Amino acid sequence: MLARKLAGWLPDLDFRVWILIAGRLLSQVGTGFTLFYAPIFFVNRVGLSATLVGVGLGVGAIAGVLGRVLGGSFADSPKIGRRRTLLLSAAVSAAASAILAVTFDFPTFLIGNLLMGLGIGLYWPATETVVADLTTIDQRNEAYALARLGDSLGLGVGVALGGGLIAATGSYRALFVIDAMSYVIFFGIVYRAIAETRNPAQAHQSMLKSWKQALSDGSLLIFTVVCTLFTTYLALLNSALPLYFANFVPTAAGRGFSTSTISVLFSSYVALTALTQLPVIRKLQGLTQPQMLIVSAMFWGAGFGLVWATGMARVMPLGWAVLALVLMAIATAAYTPGAASLVVALAPAELRGVYLSVNSLCWAAGYFIGPVLGGWAMDGTAQLAHGFWIACAASILPSILTLQYLDNRIRQEGRHYRRSDVGR
Repeated sequence: MLARKLAGWLPDLDFRVWILIAGRLLSQVGTGFTLFYAPIFFVNRVGLSATLVGVGLGVGAIAGVLGRVLGGSFADSPKIGRRRTLLLSAAVSAAASAILAVTFDFPTFLIGNLLMGLGIGLYWPATETVVADLTTIDQRNEAYALARLGDSLGLGVGVALGGGLIAATGSYRALFVIDAMSYVIFFGIVYRAIAETRNPAQAHQSMLKSWKQALSDGSLLIFTVVCTLFTTYLALLNSALPLYFANFVPTAAGRGFSTSTISVLFSSYVALTALTQLPVIRKLQGLTQPQMLIVSAMFWGAGFGLVWATGMARVMPLGWAVLALVLMAIATAAYTPGAASLVVALAPAELRGVYLSVNSLCWAAGYFIGPVLGGWAMDGTAQLAHGFWIACAASILPSILTLQYLDNRIRQEGRHYRRSDVGR
């Protein structure tokens, strides 16, 4: 009975979408093993400064720019296509995790992050394009939400298992070995189960012409400004916030939450993001994609305000931290499918890879800005670290105004949203 109800609740998608979601889930389990613990490990165990770790993560994000440019163009290419791009990304990412597993100094840390940025850059345009290829307009709404659900479930399991492994063994390096293995498994799933999804009848332009057309789309360029800001928020959540909770939050036992507490907090955040993914998207069904992103911005602003309250609280700081991460989970659930679906709505079918590459480039920019800026703030005084989150909360105001303008512009261009398109 329960299985029948669950089947009725889930949308009817092409079986290859479900296979891809399963592969993404397994891959993200490995990512979850390292995502929140890497900054703590390289700062507190390897001995790198928070600024150097932020620079290394940021430089990796810059390498992701090249990966994203190539990933979008490769995905649209009739000679390479979506499948081979995914295979290449998995191989490069596995090598990067193996290097990080044996890192003892900054140069090796930098090389590992450069390769990881390249692998992740190749991955995102291709995987998002595959989802668009295998779904109809009416299905993309929930298909992107389910893809993100797989990502979130994988991250949640990985974060929880990673925290348990650290508590039991204290071996941070084993986390990177497991991450490398997860990419090898993802490679095998794509190789065995995902055929090429690009329509061979689609027209193909040169790489230069494709990018010129995408970069001349004014609505797409306006979106990139807001997308970069939102991905900076996500990067801060992954990099600066664990350090803030570890080093600046007053507790009865001293300054900062324990590693086990941080593990529970962030695994719960990821799990809540997964649980709210479909309900949030369905709740926002009547909104256009820019309006969905405005809702996300409001939750981000409130979440950052509560992070500041966590650092200032003298009573029950853990309660404020939990509430902050609850709001950020909802913000993430509203943002990620809405952003991808908006880009697909703007893109010609033959340029989906390049358009989604532009979207992914915003992630590269945000994941450069976030770790560098957050690392600088966390290396500073307590006053700077606390005030940083108030500045983040205030930054939602220009993003809301920009999204309102973008919504009106798209309507004026005649790109009207049908209700079935919302959130796709």
